[in-house]
Amino acid sequence: MKIAQIAPLFESVPPRLYGGTERVVSYLTEELVKQGHEVTLFASGDSMTSAELVPCTPRALRLDPDVRDPVPHMMVMLDKVRERADDFDILHFHIDYLHFPLFRPHAGRSLRTLHGRQDLPDHMPLYLRFPRMPLVSISDAQRSPLPSGNFIGTVHHGLPLELHKPTLEPGGGYLAFLGRISPEKRPDRAIEIARRAGLPLKIAAKVDKVDEAYFREVIEPMIDGRQIAFVGEINESTKDRFLGQAAALLFPIDWPEPFGLVMIEAMACGTPVLAFRCGSVPEIVDDGLTGRIVSSVDEAVAALPDVLALDRRAVRARFEERFSSAQMAKQYLKLYQKLGRGTAPAKLISQVMAAHAAAANGHGRDSIALSAGRELS
Repeated sequence: MKIAQIAPLFESVPPRLYGGTERVVSYLTEELVKQGHEVTLFASGDSMTSAELVPCTPRALRLDPDVRDPVPHMMVMLDKVRERADDFDILHFHIDYLHFPLFRPHAGRSLRTLHGRQDLPDHMPLYLRFPRMPLVSISDAQRSPLPSGNFIGTVHHGLPLELHKPTLEPGGGYLAFLGRISPEKRPDRAIEIARRAGLPLKIAAKVDKVDEAYFREVIEPMIDGRQIAFVGEINESTKDRFLGQAAALLFPIDWPEPFGLVMIEAMACGTPVLAFRCGSVPEIVDDGLTGRIVSSVDEAVAALPDVLALDRRAVRARFEERFSSAQMAKQYLKLYQKLGRGTAPAKLISQVMAAHAAAANGHGRDSIALSAGRELS
């Protein structure tokens, strides 16, 4: 198949540091290329891929000090996709909903993966205006606020099996918190759990500008540099050791998390997960096998010994079974084919247009239309 992957421009594909969506786009793109498909990636120019890269900005917008407004850059990218739309069997968007007005005519061979939360009221008018645009959720929980959305499937994220090497005997003896410092991620809960359990906690996290005050006023005073240590934002190679050496990952969220990529990253390292029952967590964590699911700090502290006793080989095995990039690509290909069966390919559309043109001129009407009819059947 000829597939276009349209990525956000805020981070490169894959991102140098934090960036869950761009990381997933990279894993999917590389796996599709590996399986023999012709993939074109629309992304920032500093992206690294084995697919054809169409650079839409010189570098990731977050790393460009001259960028004040991302929307013009996104619109330029969408126009580049529009110019080449007929080259592809499938247009796969990962950029929220900016493409809806431009690509409504291509609804039959395009899909949008929802990467963020969908429980915000401002989304409703948009989905009502564009009810035919096919949507893919990354968890069943994510789609619950949109019961009438045009969902064609749910595809859980996946990682390359070789990305993280499992650590079956962790040597760090610490609990890990990895992700982003924000009120909904609840690093304060992680700190409280670690303190009450008497275990060290290492926090590896990005601090966005919007969360700087929360970090400074709430989290930073709780960091003592000994039991509670702040590592900062880490890259992919550092992440492997950080998660692998941890005794467990704490995922104490307080919001409808659409997926939570860090949970399967930890599982890939053989590290069990202690997570709060929110959003996608019950779909991702196999309670009692890859981690424990709790509803309060008290429950978390009580469940922690069970988490630390889980078999790390079983955690890794379950990751391989459920969350590989090959499994993710397989599920997306099923959706691509599902869309394709309901849509005439670009070549056939050209033939039908030619048939109409020939009919208008009174030449070759029957033969061209008959040929097109055979293709449709």
